[in-house]
Amino acid sequence: MVASCTTDSLMSMRPEIDVGTQTAAVAPMVMPSSPALAPVEPMLEPVEPNLAPAAAPVEPSFQPADTLIGPETAEATMDSEVDEPAAATIQPSVEPVQPQIAAVIPPASVKPRGLQTLVPSNPMMVGYPRMDPPMARSTAMPADEVTCRNDLKRLGVTFQNLAPIHDGSCGIDFPVKVSAIGSVQMKPAATLSCSMAATFSRWTRKELVPSARMRYWSGVKTIHQGSSYSCRRIARSRTMSEHSKGNALDVMRIELSNGKDIDVRKPGWFAFREKGFLNTVRADGCDYFTTVLGPGYNYDHRNHFHFDIKPRRNGYVACR
Repeated sequence: MVASCTTDSLMSMRPEIDVGTQTAAVAPMVMPSSPALAPVEPMLEPVEPNLAPAAAPVEPSFQPADTLIGPETAEATMDSEVDEPAAATIQPSVEPVQPQIAAVIPPASVKPRGLQTLVPSNPMMVGYPRMDPPMARSTAMPADEVTCRNDLKRLGVTFQNLAPIHDGSCGIDFPVKVSAIGSVQMKPAATLSCSMAATFSRWTRKELVPSARMRYWSGVKTIHQGSSYSCRRIARSRTMSEHSKGNALDVMRIELSNGKDIDVRKPGWFAFREKGFLNTVRADGCDYFTTVLGPGYNYDHRNHFHFDIKPRRNGYVACR
């Protein structure tokens, strides 16, 4: 006959978990006193984390046995357990509840209540919350940028990949630093978007170098540029310049292999060869760039050629 069930340790002064004045591990065993009273099934279901009973309160199971069954009826009750098979199911054959039963992990949909919230016995609940590392910004290079760099290699461009540039409304996601186009040096090295670098390199190899050989019988040694990437607006305007996106380059001087240095500024009256060379370079640039501005357009462009690849509707090109 079971008088009570507890999780107390024999050597400890108090239980491991504050369970109040009753235990939910084993249901109280009420012996039927007459055939009309249905036998009570033992509660064998796992104990949920919430220690409060879901049904109506049950009499405490640790009261003295003589208050539940009298000495006179105990013997008759035991006889009925032997004679009736149905009554055999209520024999105290339940194994003692181990303390581990209090550590049953509740389902994810069940929110812990009562003492479980205040005194959690589940070791998975008392640990510190897992701190996932912050999601790093993706730095994977898109396929078009990879293709562009392969194009630069085919053109013989010496370049270096730079870290992304983000400067307010200005910047380049995947910039490159161009220091040479084939045998033509770029001084200083130009920081550009890959698209602009590829367009300028193609123009240099197919138009600039052949024009120099045709008119001066010399190759091009160095392109002296005055501005590549620069976070700024168009002069006297609120519109951001294509320089702020790395899509523009200003050419100040062109140095030939024979030592001749050609300044982009408007040549003198009798510099026919130089005029023809600069006019050819300027006109051919309109087949590659969407904007070509130079001396004669306005005062700001009096000493350089401005090339950019600003996208425009209907294929419009500003060549002035």
